[in-house]
Amino acid sequence: MKKKFDLKKLYLALVMLFFYLPIVYVVIFSFNDSKSLTSFTGFSLKWYQKMFETQPMMESIYYTVIVAVLATAISTVVGTIAAIGLSKSNRIIKELVTQVNNLPMLNPEIVSAIGFMLFYSTFNIPTGFMTLLLAHITFCIPYVMLSISPKLRQLDDNLAEAALDLGCTPFEALYKVIIPQIKEGIISGALVAFTMSFDDFVISYFTAGPGINNISTYVYATSKRINPSVNALSTIIVIVVTIVLILTNVVPMLRERKKKNEKIA
Repeated sequence: MKKKFDLKKLYLALVMLFFYLPIVYVVIFSFNDSKSLTSFTGFSLKWYQKMFETQPMMESIYYTVIVAVLATAISTVVGTIAAIGLSKSNRIIKELVTQVNNLPMLNPEIVSAIGFMLFYSTFNIPTGFMTLLLAHITFCIPYVMLSISPKLRQLDDNLAEAALDLGCTPFEALYKVIIPQIKEGIISGALVAFTMSFDDFVISYFTAGPGINNISTYVYATSKRINPSVNALSTIIVIVVTIVLILTNVVPMLRERKKKNEKIA
């Protein structure tokens, strides 16, 4: 009996090819000996060497990483506290703040970017590293709160009250009882915040000052000329992200398997 042609599998394969073929193409041509982006003339690591020797590119990497790390750390702390406080508020305030919180995520980025730019120009705030960082913190907080809110809805309110009755201070109840219960939401919110900050272009373009470039704005500035070093940079980012994804998915699986083996033993 002939197997029935599976159109869904073909569609999935085409979608995967559409998404991942450009990435594979970039990785392959990052090792190309020539500047050509159409013909592979030989294997070489010179574009990686040139990338590390190009000061503006290394500065863009530095600003990207430092802004993403700081924005993630600050927005995670602020977003976590705000989400916990909001969960204890009355229904009207909760609904109002939730709608305001969702607004930056629903707005097109260009609207938020122009809003930041007008705000800074209105109050004569010179754009630079701090304005870029503040903008990133601001648009990362809603994503953190959105990730934590479902976990807080699942949390038993009696746990914190029981901790207080047993002698914990409010701060001890926060980090000993509430935070451990919602840590998955905090971690996922932090990962989303880091990704959004690391990847951002539009808001960074309008809020960074002269001489301040992250990877996105640097690549845009050099996009009008062929620069294979960008392929090398993209390949390194792909490798780092792949390693992080493998670790975040494999390590929990290994822990679960170890726990099951210990229970069986």
